[in-house]
Amino acid sequence: METHTQKFKIRLGLFVAAGLALFVLAVFIIGKQKNLFNPVFKITTTFYNVSGLQVGNNIRFSGINVGTVDRINIINDSTVRVDMLVRKEIKQFIKSDSEVTIGSEGLIGDRLLIITQGSTDAPEAAEGEQLSSTEPVETDAIMASLEISAANAEIITFQLAEIMIKINSGEGTLGRLIQDTVFAENLNQTMVNLKSSSQGLEENMEAVKHNFLFKGYFNKKKKAAEKKAADQEAKNEKK
Repeated sequence: METHTQKFKIRLGLFVAAGLALFVLAVFIIGKQKNLFNPVFKITTTFYNVSGLQVGNNIRFSGINVGTVDRINIINDSTVRVDMLVRKEIKQFIKSDSEVTIGSEGLIGDRLLIITQGSTDAPEAAEGEQLSSTEPVETDAIMASLEISAANAEIITFQLAEIMIKINSGEGTLGRLIQDTVFAENLNQTMVNLKSSSQGLEENMEAVKHNFLFKGYFNKKKKAAEKKAADQEAKNEKK
C-alpha cells in the first residue's frame, strides 16, 4: 500500500513539474512575442477610427514585427489615441516623419499597425513622440464599391448582348451592312462612284490649269507660293 502511494506521489510530482515547465515555456514564448523581456520605447499616434485594432496586436516595420499595441484610448468623438511599444534596437530606424497606418494579417486576419520608413535625413523618433497617421480604408467601403462596379458591369454586359442580338438579326445600319448583301453592295457601289467622281474632278482641275483663260491665275498663284518659300528659306539661313 505504501509503495503504491509513493508511486502515485512521484507521478503527481512529475505531472506538476511538467505542467510548471510548460507554463514557464508558454510565458517565455508569449512574453518574447509581446516584448515583455525586451527593452522598449514608447511612441504614439492618433486615428479617427482604429477599425478593430486591439491591445496586444503586432506592430510591423519593413515587414518585421517590432512591437505591440500597448494602449488604446478614446480622446474625443473624433480622435482615438494608440500607444505603441517598440523594441529599443529599432528606434534608430524610425524617423520623426514616419507614418503609421492600420493593416491586417492577410485578408481576414487580425489588425496590426504598420510604421512606414521616414526620410533618411530626418531625426529619430523621440521617446513618447506622436507620429502622423493614415486612416485605414474600411472593408465595408471596399465591398460597397465592388458591388457598384459589379452592378455597372452587369448593365454593360446586358446592353452589349442586346446590341449583338440586334446586329445578328439585321437591325440597324451595322446589322443591315452585315446581314443584307444588297445593302452592302449598294454601299460598295457608292464608294466606287465617289472615287470615280474624285478622279474626274482632279482631271477637270488639271484641264482648267492649262486653259489660257485661267492660266494667268494659276501662274500668279504658283509664283506667290515660290516667293513665300524663298522668303522662308532666307529667314532660316539668317537664323
